[in-house]
Amino acid sequence: QVQLVESGGGLVQAGDSLRLSCAASGRSLSTNAMGWFRQGPGKEREFVAAISWSGGSQYYRDSVKGRFTISRDNAKNMLSLQMNSLKSEDTAVYYCAAKGASWASGSYNRSAWYDYWGQGTQVTVSS
Repeated sequence: QVQLVESGGGLVQAGDSLRLSCAASGRSLSTNAMGWFRQGPGKEREFVAAISWSGGSQYYRDSVKGRFTISRDNAKNMLSLQMNSLKSEDTAVYYCAAKGASWASGSYNRSAWYDYWGQGTQVTVSS
């Protein structure tokens, strides 16, 4: 059974940076696409960023392009999200997700496409 555990969230001011991490256990996810989603207060869960199983392709929602960077370390079975120039609208619970099937590609921005989820980490940006 795959487990995903996020860390790195916190309370920061607008313009600050945070780095989120997602540690996977249970099996290697080196051949699985992974992504980050977030859910703000009173909002639906939305796509933030995704990375292909090889790490060669990254995908972002428009509002975070140029500010957020997704990366993976397959040797450590970890996923990261570097968030710079944070804005108040980035306030949300951030979730790590992984696709169950190996070498799969496709609907990276759809939450239903992913099979495994972490419990989330809170990011609060004060303006």
